Amino acid sequence: MKNLNFHKYFRLNGIQFKSKNELLAYSKTISSSVHSFLINWFDNTPFMTVQTSGSTGKPKSIRLKKEYMINSAIATGNYFNLPSKTTALLCLSTEYIAGKMMLVRGLVLGWELDIITTDSHPLKGVQKTYDFSAMVPLQVYNSINDLYRVEKLIVGGGVVSRDLEKRLSTISTKVYATYGMTETITHIAVRKLNHLPKTEVDSEPHYAILQNIKISNDARGCLVIDAPKISDETIITNDLIEMISDDKFRWLGRYDTIINSGGIKLIPEQIEVKLSDIIDNRFFVSSLPDKILGEKLIIVVESTDKFKDLIMSKINNLSSLHKFEIPKEVYFIEDFVETETKKINRKETLDTIFES
Repeated sequence: MKNLNFHKYFRLNGIQFKSKNELLAYSKTISSSVHSFLINWFDNTPFMTVQTSGSTGKPKSIRLKKEYMINSAIATGNYFNLPSKTTALLCLSTEYIAGKMMLVRGLVLGWELDIITTDSHPLKGVQKTYDFSAMVPLQVYNSINDLYRVEKLIVGGGVVSRDLEKRLSTISTKVYATYGMTETITHIAVRKLNHLPKTEVDSEPHYAILQNIKISNDARGCLVIDAPKISDETIITNDLIEMISDDKFRWLGRYDTIINSGGIKLIPEQIEVKLSDIIDNRFFVSSLPDKILGEKLIIVVESTDKFKDLIMSKINNLSSLHKFEIPKEVYFIEDFVETETKKINRKETLDTIFES
């Protein structure tokens, strides 16, 4: 296992540390989560136990090799050109892999890392500027007017809507959507959201893989990841993809959310992309059992206002939708149920609606 002593240029909240014990003592003043992580990081075990977010299933604990976490940090630093003395803002929860890996990158690469309390408006009141940060889509949406304070930003933990992409097109920050999961130690692929080369402006959005990654798809059309520097096993996902080349792919949706309605297979995520052109509120597409169709397509909207007729009128006039992609019902709920990482928990949200 590689040496886990931190980089000589590492700074945390502007403070330089002479020893691990000094860093550990200071981390107690930040949060129990940061302190606990650093204790585990500096111990003699070759792995760490981390919790998955639970967005695509029940949360579970998995083991990740520290050596592989270091490899992932180095790959990110190389891809985004983030050397030692990079200034970075950590505004994600360190209870989960995305926040933990920001710490690892700082320790391994020698960043000047600032940690702030996890909040849906992370840049509110921030006066400094940073070379790099990572956020979830909600944080990005709420920080549009302040994003100029970050030079490079990665966005994960949820799908970036068309509306948000349009808002990002006019800002100076270079923003990238990421593809990954806890098992891949955060991202293994990235997609530019703005500042696109002329050759890519009108092309279908796609992800480009990082170094030392190989991808393919299985018989279902789902992504298969071979990444020997971050995982001992080949990772078979439930993500439907379109292979563009050996190092590029387009994400289509989740295999386990496919809806079979009257014998027609529908991918909710693809329908959601189309509907995002006409619906400003948060929403998602799902299904309910149906005697005739087997499953009928529905849309669930986060709103206190019940504007079913208006939404259905817009949907029926949306030329990009095929007739079988038109939802049969619209349901409203004031607040979506979310996971700990602020992703929409679709199943529990539906349970809330139909149990009430």
